[in-house]
Amino acid sequence: MAAVFDRIRNALAAKIGESSVAHGILVLHIAPQDLPGVVGALKDDFRFDLFLDVTAVDWLGREPRFEVVWHFYSTMHRVRVRIKARVSEAEPVVGSLTGLYGSAHYMERECHEMYGIVFAGNPDLRPILLYEGFVGHPLRKDYPKEREQPLVPYRAGHEPPGRE
Repeated sequence: MAAVFDRIRNALAAKIGESSVAHGILVLHIAPQDLPGVVGALKDDFRFDLFLDVTAVDWLGREPRFEVVWHFYSTMHRVRVRIKARVSEAEPVVGSLTGLYGSAHYMERECHEMYGIVFAGNPDLRPILLYEGFVGHPLRKDYPKEREQPLVPYRAGHEPPGRE
């Protein structure tokens, strides 16, 4: 594990701001613009063949406000890598990984919906968990939990149980 992590750190040293190992996972802090190159190298050069997830952390009151977090796994090396990139509230944009991993289509949609992070290059950032017309991003720390959303009528034939 340590040898793989050292090779990754050495190969990507110019694009990594900071790195550490936490809970057996290599953690790389990068600039958002370096994401495609770093992830491409992880996939092609180091055999990180599984894209596990993408999420965000809202550091309300800090700037940049958001930290976007990606997790990858190598079935060859049996290790994980976590990548973190900070983006501002004014411009919460990172590149999409849909060109490298097909599963990114849906994971990026969820992160966009919950936090408002824009994945430039993802052709479909429509809501996947919430309904069309939902206002706001419910996992942001400043989202008011008492907020009422507009009522959306059920479409004919799609009534929930008990509302027939």
